[in-house]
Order: sequence, then C-alpha cells, then structure tokens
Amino acid sequence: MPPFSLSPLPACAGRGLRQLQTGQTAFPCCCSSGWTAEDGMEGTSSVLLLLLLLPLLGLTGRTAAQRCPQPCVCDNARRHVACRHQNLTKVPPAIPELTQQLDLQGNQLKAIPPAAFQDLPHLTHLDLRRCQVEQVAEGAFRGLGRLLVLNLAANRLRALPQEALAGLGALRRLELQGNRLEELRPGAFGALGALLSLNLAHNALVYLPPLAFQGLQRARGLRLEHNALSVLAPEALAGLPALRRLSLRHNELQALPGAALAPARGLARLELGHNPFTYAGEEDGLALPGLRELLLDHGALQALDARAFARCPRLHTLDLRGNQLAALPPLQGPGQLRRLRLRGNPLWCGCRARPLLEWLARARVRSDGACRGPRRLRGEALDALRPSDLRCPGDPAAAEEEAEERAEAGARAPAAPPGPAAAAEEDGAARPCPRACVCAAAARHSGCEARGLRALPRGFPADTELLDLRRNHFPAVPRAAFPGLGRLVSLHLQHCGVAALQPGALAGLDGLLYLYLSDNRLSGLAAGALDGAPRLAYLYLERNRLLQVPAAALRAPPRLCALHLQGNALARLAPGDLAGAPALRWLYLSGNRLAQVAPGALGPAPELETLHLDRNQLREVPTAALEGLPALRELQLSGNPLGALRDGAFRPVGESLQHLFLNSTGLEQVSPGAFSGLGPQLQSLHLQKNQLQALPALPSLSQLELVDLSGNPFRCDCQLLPLHRWLAGLNLRVGATCAAPPSARGQQVKAAAAVFEVCPGWATRKTKRMPGARRARGQR
Repeated sequence: MPPFSLSPLPACAGRGLRQLQTGQTAFPCCCSSGWTAEDGMEGTSSVLLLLLLLPLLGLTGRTAAQRCPQPCVCDNARRHVACRHQNLTKVPPAIPELTQQLDLQGNQLKAIPPAAFQDLPHLTHLDLRRCQVEQVAEGAFRGLGRLLVLNLAANRLRALPQEALAGLGALRRLELQGNRLEELRPGAFGALGALLSLNLAHNALVYLPPLAFQGLQRARGLRLEHNALSVLAPEALAGLPALRRLSLRHNELQALPGAALAPARGLARLELGHNPFTYAGEEDGLALPGLRELLLDHGALQALDARAFARCPRLHTLDLRGNQLAALPPLQGPGQLRRLRLRGNPLWCGCRARPLLEWLARARVRSDGACRGPRRLRGEALDALRPSDLRCPGDPAAAEEEAEERAEAGARAPAAPPGPAAAAEEDGAARPCPRACVCAAAARHSGCEARGLRALPRGFPADTELLDLRRNHFPAVPRAAFPGLGRLVSLHLQHCGVAALQPGALAGLDGLLYLYLSDNRLSGLAAGALDGAPRLAYLYLERNRLLQVPAAALRAPPRLCALHLQGNALARLAPGDLAGAPALRWLYLSGNRLAQVAPGALGPAPELETLHLDRNQLREVPTAALEGLPALRELQLSGNPLGALRDGAFRPVGESLQHLFLNSTGLEQVSPGAFSGLGPQLQSLHLQKNQLQALPALPSLSQLELVDLSGNPFRCDCQLLPLHRWLAGLNLRVGATCAAPPSARGQQVKAAAAVFEVCPGWATRKTKRMPGARRARGQR
C-alpha cells in the first residue's frame, strides 16, 4: 500500500483539518464547521475508522486507474475513451464497462471479429474510421443494443455479410463512405429499423439490387454519390418509405431512374448531378409527388422534354447548371416551380426561346442563365430579357441570326465548349478536341453524336471519362481506335452501323467499364475484340445480328458482370458459351429465337442473379440448365410458348428465387408440384394473361408480396376450391376472375364464396377459418 500523506484542504483552511491522500484517492473535508475539542470521542472514532479504511480505499483507487488501457485516454466523467492513431491491431481489453463513446480511429484493426464489443453494453458512439478494416464478421456488433452512431468510413470493406450489423436495433446513423464496397447484399441493413441516415458515398457500387435497403423503415437520408452506379433495379428503393433526401451525384446513370425512384414517393430533395444524362423526358417515369428540389447539374443534358417533370407537382427548385442545353421548352406540370438554375448552358436566345421567356414571366420563375448567342445578346442574363428582344422571322436581321445559329450548332467552339468551365487547361493552353465534337472540361465528357462522321475521330482530352459517338457511321472499329484514353469509363457507339470490332480495337482502355454497341450490324465478335479493356463490366450488344453468344470474345474481360444480348437472332444457348464470364450476374437474352438452353450452359456463371429469357421460343422451362445457380433471384420466362409446367420445374433455384415471371406463356396446365421447392423467399409471381382454367393452391409460398393471376379464364367449380381457400388467406390483390360457369362470370375467385359453398368440405373449412383469413376474404 502506498504511504498516505497529510496536505492542507483549502475548503477547510483555518480549521486544523488536513486532506488524506493515498495514491489516486483523496478524501476531502466533509464538515461544514470546524472540528473542535468539544466534539470529544465521536470525532476521534471517525478518524480511527477512516484510518482503518485507507488500505482498502488505496487498492480501489489503484484498480480504477488500471481500468484505462495503456494507449488510451479515458474521461470517466464524460464516459469517453479515445485510443486514436495507436497502431492497434485489435480492440484493447479492459475498457471501462460504462463507456458510452469509444474512438478507435486511425488504427490497424484489419478485421472486426464476432462480439468484439460485447463487454461494452452502454456504448452509444463507436468510431472506427481509417482502421484499415477489410472484414466485419457476422455478429461483430452484437451486444451494442444502445449504439446510436457507427462510423466505419475510410476503410477497405468490399462487402458486408448479411448479419454483420445484427444487434444494432437502436442505431441512428451509419457511416460507410470511402470504402471499396462493390455490392449490397439483400438483408445487409435488415436489422437497422431505427436508422435515420446511411452514407455509402465514395465506394465502388455499380448496381443496386431489388430491396437493397429493406428494413430501413425510418431512414430519411441516403448518400450514394461518387460510386459507379449505372443500373438501379426497379425495386432498389422499395424498403425506404420515409426517405426524404437522396444523393446519386457523380455516378454513371445514363437516364433518369424513374422506375427505381417510384417507391420513394416522399422524397423532397433528389441530387442527380454529374451523371451522363443526355436527355430527360416524360418516358423516364419520374413521378415524385413530394419532390421540392431536383439537382441535374453538370451532366450531359442536350435536350429536355416539356413534360419531363409533369408528375412532380410540388417541385420548387430545378438545377440544370453546367449542361449542354441550347434550348429549353416551357415546363408543364410543376406548378410550384419558383427557381430554375441554368448557368453554364450554351443557351441560344433566338426566336425559339420566346416561349421560354414568356413562361418564366407568366409562372414567376426566377432563372440565372445567360445567352451564348446570338452575338448581340451574348452574355445577357436570361431574366433581363423580354420576349420582344428576340428576333423572329419577319424581322430584318432574323435570317442573319438563324445562319449564325446553324453555324454555332455545327462547329466546335475551340476555347469555350458548352459547360460551366472554359475549355482551357489550368495553365491556359487550349484543350484538345476533334473538330465537330464537343469536349466538356468540367464533366470530362466528349461527344460527337449525330455529326455524320465516317471515321473515328482522335485527339480527345486524356482525362475524358465518357465518349459519346452515337449515330454516326463506322462500319469497322480498327485496332487501337481510341489512343490516349486510359481514363475512359463509358464508350457509346450505338446506331453507328458497326459490322466489325477488330481484335485490339479497345487497346489501352484500362479504365473502361461500360461499352455500348447496341443497334448495330454485328453478326459476331472476334476472339480478341474485347482485349485491352480488362475492367469491362457492362457490355451492351442488344439489337444486333448475332447468331450465337460471342464466347471467344467474352474470355478477355474477367470482371464482366452484365451482358445484354436482347433482340438478336440467338437460337441456342450451348455449353461453353459463358465459360469466359465467371463473374456474370445479369444476363439479358430477351427477344431472341432461343428454342433451347442446354444443360450446363449457365453453370459457368454461378453468381448469376438475373436471367431474362422472355420473348423466345422455349416450349418448356429449362430446368436442367438452372442447376448450379445458387444466387439466381429473378427469372423472366414471359412470352414463351410454354403451355404447361411440369413437377419440380424450378427446384434447382428454389432456395434463392425471389421473382418469377410466367405471364403470356400460353399456360393451360400447371402440375400440382410445379412450384415445389420454391419457398418463403419468393416475393412475386406473375401468371397473368395465360389460359389457366385451374391452378393448384400454393401454401408454401407464404411470403408473397405480389401475385398476378389476371387475364386467365378460371372455371370456378369445386376443383378450384383449394385455390379459393388459399387466395382468401392472402391479403393481396391477385386479379383472378371467374370466366365460367356463366353464373359466376366476372366474380373475383377469392371473393366468390357463394360459388364454393355447395362444394364438399366447405362447411368444415368455414368453421376452422382463421380470423385473419375472414378479414382478407373481402379483399380483391
């Protein structure tokens, strides 16, 4: 035991008292008045008792001091522990159990093992930034039921296991920005029912699968900027009913993702700037009734339809800065629009701009754009012009300005291409850009769309990330056709009459992720056609003349994850066709002539999640070909002449399949065991527009969220009683309608109780029916 000492206690100065100290423990004065001789033996007894307790108290003080780990700083009063930048490789032991905030940022943890913080049940804030974390084990945070904020930013995570975040039921904010996440697995956030804010910015996401955020019922903010997203599944945001703010800036979205955004009807602010859109129209399906702010700035917009935002009636602010808009129509629909930001667009203030000016004045919309031309109005603020300032046919100088406009549209502006930044390097030298093309410095996009070119132009800026060469005429793409473009991410060659992609054509395109060769004349791809693009992930070959899968060419890009072959002339999918695409996750074969998918043809792609075989000539479900696809979630077979489904048709993918499309397949018969093997994971079943008069009940499909049986001529007799009972227990609209007998025609199958009351067993079943089923019976 350390020796104790006597020292003066200021609070009791002049009263003859001393402060007793032992190690870390001090005993202050506890009397408000002096301790005098009149206190007698009572005071003496108190001192003796205090002296007897000193050894025990000294030990307690020493133990408390040891509760703070050696490399950490502990603030016990605030219950904060900081162990920052200490090169720790694991969570230090002996952290005080009552700690509420733990800061471990800047260490070298590498991995978070299961139950790593189970001894800290009071934690509310946990900071693991910049800890080089590569792996989070399932159950890593179990026991942290009070945690409110978890910061895992700036680590090296490539994936999150499904149970990695289990046990965080109270979490309000999750920071995952600055990692290397390439995919989001369904269910990864399912345990975070209280989460309000999720940050996934600055990762490597290229795709959002359906229900990626299922379970985030209270989330109001989602940040996905600075990823490589080009595809959002239609139900990607379906699990976010409370979402108010979404950022998708700095991605690779080629069009407004209206279908994916539709479930987020409460969105108030949507950020889509710095995406390579070239057009926005009503067909994009943007329908957000609560949207107030829409940011589409610094993209590649060249045209905007008047009704592009017609289904966003509360839109107040629209940001279109830094695009390539030369003209803009009066917008229809957003009646509450009050601010339109147009700065940095090459607006042409000719006669065609009169309707825009009239609308801006009539709707009282403030705008901040300026005229690019004609010369007499160059630099004039749009909101300072009156419609009468613009010359239209009939004015003496109108013809001259029309000629000037045509010249401006057909020529390249060498020093100042469209966009917010001048086309000059930082040192003032002019940026290279081929004649007849436009090179937008700020967006790093270069385009020569529909310029009548017959030879591939060269000399684009070295930092170009998107190159748009659509609607020209390039019958052959020669070897090394794109020199100096190692940073290119997205290459567009649609509608170019391409008949041949020569071996080595993509040489040097080390950063290429997206290659668009849709709507050309390709009948095949040579073995080395894709050499030189090792990171190629998305290949678009739809609506060409391919007779078979270009298997030899597909061996070059090892990371290919999406292959679009819709609308070709493929007759068979053979073994070996996909041997060079082991990372394939999305395969689109719609609208071909496929009569057979051979057993083993899909096996080389074990990670396949989406398979579209609709609108082909398949006469049966290719059950054998589905073997070896443990990750398949969506199967599209609609529009094939199937006629019947045999027992076990989908058994190979029964444990993974979530969405099954069998509509418009001419189905007349479904065997009782056709759907055997499919279980609770199936979420949607599409059987509409067939010839079904009967259908067995499907009680194993207990978690269905959508069943569509409309457009079938069901015969409502006693053979259909099991289906009626099953449907009556579903709280879903299914659309099944009786076509016969005549007395039942037009009635909903699930509600036609009077039809089935005469059937044997009806009375017994009625007495056993659950209350929930009775309530569902009346729903259609």
